[in-house]
Amino acid sequence: MTDPATAVAPAARRADGTVPELDRTQLVGVTIGVTSDRRSDELIGTFTRRGAQVVHAPTMRIVPVTEDAELLADTRSVVADPPEVLLATTGIGMRAWLEAADAAGLADDLLAALRGAHVVARGPKARGALRAAGLPEHWTAASEQTVEAVDHLVADGVDGRSVLVQMHGAAGREELDPLVAAGARVRTVTPYHWRPPRDPVAVDRLVDGVVARSLDAVTFTAAPAAVALLDAAGARGLRGEVVASLAAGAPGAGGGGVLACAVGDVTAAPLRAEGVEPLVPARWRLGALMRELSQHLADTPRARATTPAGVLVVRARTAVLDGRPLDLAPGPLAVLGRLALAGGAVVPRAELLAVLPAATDDHAVDVAVGRVRSTLPAGVVTTVVKRGYRLASA
Repeated sequence: MTDPATAVAPAARRADGTVPELDRTQLVGVTIGVTSDRRSDELIGTFTRRGAQVVHAPTMRIVPVTEDAELLADTRSVVADPPEVLLATTGIGMRAWLEAADAAGLADDLLAALRGAHVVARGPKARGALRAAGLPEHWTAASEQTVEAVDHLVADGVDGRSVLVQMHGAAGREELDPLVAAGARVRTVTPYHWRPPRDPVAVDRLVDGVVARSLDAVTFTAAPAAVALLDAAGARGLRGEVVASLAAGAPGAGGGGVLACAVGDVTAAPLRAEGVEPLVPARWRLGALMRELSQHLADTPRARATTPAGVLVVRARTAVLDGRPLDLAPGPLAVLGRLALAGGAVVPRAELLAVLPAATDDHAVDVAVGRVRSTLPAGVVTTVVKRGYRLASA
C-alpha cells in the first residue's frame, strides 16, 4: 500500500516519469499544529521529514465501540432483517463495524445480509471501505456530505423501503429526516464515537499558540476537530482571538495570522461558519493536504527578503537565513519580520515599537535591533540616522 505521506501526485512527477526526491529543507523553520487523533503519524512524519516542527494536540479522539452491546444488537438485527438500501458515511465507520462483527463471530453473516442491498457511499473513503469488504457501491456523493446522499435516495424513491445508515461519530439523526418523510423505514448503526481529548492541556497550549500567532499553520482532518478547537478556546474566553488569528492567516489575507488547512469542504464548514477561509486541497485527501500545505508554506512565509548574506525567510517562531535557522526571541523576531516586510525601505522606530507589545519606548526597539544584529552577519541591518532601521538589499 502506498504511504500518502510520501505519495506523489501524477502532476508532481517529472516529464520522464521519475519522482523528484523529497526536499528535506522545504519547511525548515515552519511550525505546524496538528489536531487529528487518527492517522496523525502520517501528517507529523511528512512535515518533520520536510524540516518542520510539529505541535500535536488532538482536539478529539475516536473511540470504536467494538464490544458495545447496542452495536452488537443492531448488527444481529441487520443479519436477521437485511436492509434494501445501505448508506455508508465513513470508511473508518464501515471498517470498525466489520471488525466488531468479526470479533463477535458475525462478520460473514453481516456481509451476506448487506450484499443484496442497494449501496450508496457518502464519499470516496466510505466507497473504498465498501469495495474492500466486497460491497461495491451503486452511487457515491461527490460532495462527501450526508445531505447529498440522502437527497439522492429520496429522489430515487424510498417509500416503504428499509434503509440502513452507518452513522459517523458526530452525526445527528436530523440529517435523515428527509428519508423518514419520504416513507423510508430508517435504521442506524454507529460503530464509533467522538470523545473529548486525552490531553486537554495540550489542546490549551495549541489554543495559546493560535492566539499568540506562534504557529504557521494548523491542520484539520475532521469537522468535529475544528469544532472542538473553537469550543476549547471559547471555554477560556478566547474564541474571538482564535477566529481572528485564523482569519488573518487565510490565503490572500495578507499574512500575520495562523493558516488553517482543512482536508475538505465538510471539515472546513465549521471554520467557514466563523468567517475563516481555510486552505482546502483540490483533492479532498490526506496526501493532497500534506502536499499542498507544504508547498503553500514554502511559497508564502510571513516575510521574505534578499540580503547580502542570503535569502531571509521569517516564520512564526523563527527566521531562516540562507537555509540556517536563527536563534531569536519573539520580540527581536517580530522586529526582523517587520524589517523584512519593508523590502529594504526604512522602518521608523514607532512602527518597530508597535510590533513589541510589551515595550513602551524607543530604547526597547534599540535593544531588540541590537539582538537582531548580534544574530545576523554584520551590515545586514543598517541604521538610518533620525529615521529608523532598514535591511540591506543584495
